[in-house]
Amino acid sequence: MEIVKAAIAGTLESSDCMVTVEPGEGSVELELESAVIRQYGRQIRKIALETLDRLGVQDAKVRIVDKGALDCTIKARVEAAVYRSVGQRADLPWGGAIV
Repeated sequence: MEIVKAAIAGTLESSDCMVTVEPGEGSVELELESAVIRQYGRQIRKIALETLDRLGVQDAKVRIVDKGALDCTIKARVEAAVYRSVGQRADLPWGGAIV
């Protein structure tokens, strides 16, 4: 999937995260801000990069501001931001279609 425009998903509420995606400069760049980065930074990065890979995103700038989100929340926010960026509103594979 090619990131077409900047898009955001999520909030800055506790137990959530805000994910911003933008067109990249030839690769996936991931910026992470989290109060628990020392404990969970590697896992947050892993989940985000795996989700982007499954969606076929190879060129994007991604920024995640984490407020203690669970893995499933991070995955859902990354998916939503990518789908918003490409303008896909119909036929979204929610509900486990994206493993």
